[in-house]
Amino acid sequence: MKRVGEVTNRYLINVNTNTDETRAIEPPPSVEECPMCKGARHLRVDVPYGHPFFGRLLPCECLTREQDERAFTELERFSQLDPFRHKTFENFDPKVPGVDKAYNYARKFAQDPQGWFVLIGAYGSGKTHLAAAIANYALANRNQALFTVVPDLLDHLRSTFAPASDVQYDELFERVRSVPLLVLDDLGTENTTPWAGEKLYQILNYRYNEQMPTVITTNRPLGNVDDRIRSRMSDEAMCEIIQIQASDYRPKKMGERLDKRPRKPQYRR
Repeated sequence: MKRVGEVTNRYLINVNTNTDETRAIEPPPSVEECPMCKGARHLRVDVPYGHPFFGRLLPCECLTREQDERAFTELERFSQLDPFRHKTFENFDPKVPGVDKAYNYARKFAQDPQGWFVLIGAYGSGKTHLAAAIANYALANRNQALFTVVPDLLDHLRSTFAPASDVQYDELFERVRSVPLLVLDDLGTENTTPWAGEKLYQILNYRYNEQMPTVITTNRPLGNVDDRIRSRMSDEAMCEIIQIQASDYRPKKMGERLDKRPRKPQYRR
């Protein structure tokens, strides 16, 4: 997954390699200067009249970094990862029977997010842990990601209609549907109102059309998922679906998950 700044930086390099020079706009006196743009935050390509880049302003790397950092911070604040910060690949137990395939694919997906990844499993089977681990991995590598529980996401969207809301609906909706990596936990546990179904469809349909990396967990059979969403999940070229067969391992201690055989009593000498 490429960072936003990488695209802009490559574009600026292309301009330079085509022998076009850049010169900085004179910055306001109070703006902190950077070595490249001298504090103007933008660069103007120094080309003759009639050139496609004539008069065009390009964002400087310092502005791009600032915008990326702001977007990263806002997504981190809105994300519901705080209760799941400890959910990583390192403390997931891949030897639990039935989770190895999901674990291996989740690690592969985290390193190179492509397409959709759907995890289906019962409560306590580890699907939320793996989904949170993917999001935590992205954030640890300074990539933009949003982890949200589906019913809570819909509640947040509804709350933007309140007069006292400090976030506009359009702003929040756009942030969710266009985030570079979206992790939706517990699809199917939301109230199945027409409004909720339509919002989820709009988000996922956009991401499907744009082929944006998306992780979805659910404990419901796919037959219970909205037909429009299930149709997109069935695209094998776009979506990997893994059914976790493991049972609920929460009541077990870590050492008890690996070996179900009764332990021999230990005697002190």
